[in-house]
Amino acid sequence: MRALVVDDSRFIRNYLHSVFAERGVECVEAADGQQGLSCLRSSGPFSVALVDWNMPVMSGIEMLQAARADPAFNATKIVMVTTEAENDHIEAALEAGADEYLVKPFDEAGLFDKLRMAGVEEP
Repeated sequence: MRALVVDDSRFIRNYLHSVFAERGVECVEAADGQQGLSCLRSSGPFSVALVDWNMPVMSGIEMLQAARADPAFNATKIVMVTTEAENDHIEAALEAGADEYLVKPFDEAGLFDKLRMAGVEEP
């Protein structure tokens, strides 16, 4: 399993990287949606991309829309991981093609529950 973590928070990237590393999952990090899209194109394939909503340069929803417009990424599960908890954000992300939606703060059990719900194989 390979995971892409796209978040402008270094803390979140480090946390998710360490959680995945403990389970033997290769993890690639990006600090904004544009970098995340570049990683999808140059470093893929990924089993899952965990994408924050609010980031500089390109937002997570913009990255999600661009990724879902490219059939090359159809097999990559995309989980929005964000503080945006309003129903309109959740609906917009799911309509744009997100496989799941995880609200920060979360714990490791909650993360892996959402990954299972998204159809990501257990590492």
